[in-house]
Amino acid sequence: MSDAVTSAPVDATLLAEALDALPAGVAVFDADWSIAYVNEAAAGILGRSRAELVDRNIWVALPELGGTILHSFLLHARSLERSVTWRGFYPPAGCWLIATAARVEDRLHVTLQESTAHRTDELTVVDADAAGPDAADGDTERLRYLAEVSEAMISTLDTGESVNQLVELVVPRLCDWATVSVVGDDGQGYDAGFAHRDPERLADLAAYLEKRTQAPAAEDNPMAQALLTGEPVHVDSIDPALVEPALGSDEVREIWRRLDAASFTIVPLRARNETFGALGMVNTSGRAPNTEMEIATAVEVARRASLAIDNTRLYGRQLKVAETLQRSLLTPPPQPDRLEIAVRYLPAASNMHVGGDWYDAFQQPDGATLLVIGDVVGHNVDAAAAMGQIRSVVRGIAYDRQEEPARILARVDEVVSGLAIGTLATALIARLEQTPEQERLGLRTLRWSSAGHLPPIVQRAAGGTELLDTRPEMLLGTEPGRTRTDHLATLHPGDTVVFYTDGLVEHGRTGIDEGLARLAALVERLRDCALDALCDGLLEQIVRHRSDDDVAIVAVRCQP
Repeated sequence: MSDAVTSAPVDATLLAEALDALPAGVAVFDADWSIAYVNEAAAGILGRSRAELVDRNIWVALPELGGTILHSFLLHARSLERSVTWRGFYPPAGCWLIATAARVEDRLHVTLQESTAHRTDELTVVDADAAGPDAADGDTERLRYLAEVSEAMISTLDTGESVNQLVELVVPRLCDWATVSVVGDDGQGYDAGFAHRDPERLADLAAYLEKRTQAPAAEDNPMAQALLTGEPVHVDSIDPALVEPALGSDEVREIWRRLDAASFTIVPLRARNETFGALGMVNTSGRAPNTEMEIATAVEVARRASLAIDNTRLYGRQLKVAETLQRSLLTPPPQPDRLEIAVRYLPAASNMHVGGDWYDAFQQPDGATLLVIGDVVGHNVDAAAAMGQIRSVVRGIAYDRQEEPARILARVDEVVSGLAIGTLATALIARLEQTPEQERLGLRTLRWSSAGHLPPIVQRAAGGTELLDTRPEMLLGTEPGRTRTDHLATLHPGDTVVFYTDGLVEHGRTGIDEGLARLAALVERLRDCALDALCDGLLEQIVRHRSDDDVAIVAVRCQP
């Protein structure tokens, strides 16, 4: 009787019910990290249903697990001959866990339990050295590779550079050649980047992507499946009928033959609950199709890359909006009789690329020409928005009454304070005036007032430059009601006046005095240039179109 009981088969249903009744989670992983079994408690902790977990690779089913301490613990536990326990915080579930794992032949048995009481001195990180000589070198290398991916993908805020980083990271590590397709703001997909392990085949890959036929994706198309489901799609052997619709000419067919595509894996790029693109990895006939572990690694690479690429896309959209706002407010200057006006605006190459620098030039009703240059404190979208407000205030007040620059700035002070615009700005307003007697002699009066702005530079037609330096006065918005001062200078035929912001003076961490001397010397060297060429020369020779700060320039030349 005893023998009969001992040899009786185990009731699988009874065993499953018993495991589901346990308060602790139980999971069993095969040698290839496929999930052989998971009970209800473990599925709840991992945030998936059992149907989403069983018989699937853990790294594909749970991409958020990659890179966590629990991930390292599981790799460590598989290398040991004994049971090991870890206590720590698992970010994807937002809870503290007690995890115990033991290797039984090729399988790893794991129990998971939420911990309501924890001590920080128990939250140990797995020591890689404790794994001993039997540690899985492949798992260690995989973690090192994923760390490299994370570091590389956060190194830029340019979408093109991010995509190039991604394809360079997966070729040739995970495939022979790769492409990245991204859905643009218009909803249309485009090829954002590609790479090939063989430099001689790179031109073929570029030609194929350019010349292939773009047919509407059918429901059974692997790319469409990946984008719709958000799951990776793998094809061990490419059916010629699958790619035939894209091969619209004999030339493209020959290119495809040279590319020698034998198998492929498509991994969606997904971030913030949106699938915005896909990574396509292709192996040639000389390389075996991707293994389960390679696909799992690609899923984790794509997960990390997706967030980085999506950040660059969001940054690009914000930059485009800000720069469009900035440029829409910087209108073309007028060209009054016997005056030539040129303007330039260069966004910064760092930070938010836009800031509070602005210029303006317009004629007042009495015929005088008004020139404005200013710089709102800050380098972001808020600074650009504040710039728009202050510029509009200056323009409206200056046009409404034909007043001197000092009086205009004083009224702007009152408006900035009264409307609580809440920002500081430097500004310089200059008015070009001409009496009938001056008109006969070809002379003009430059009348200006400065609210903490850098002094204008005059390039004299007779030779030499002059810095119109004056006693500094307070920035706009600091002391409403304070009297401001006008200054006068006479301009002769052929004289040129240059107004500018501090990005042209302080470039390269240069001090103000040194920067002003450098700028004045360069204005003198460029005296034989046309006015537009003068402005371009200042940008090219000082900032070389890569300024740390945005730059605005207004230049006016009195024609003979």
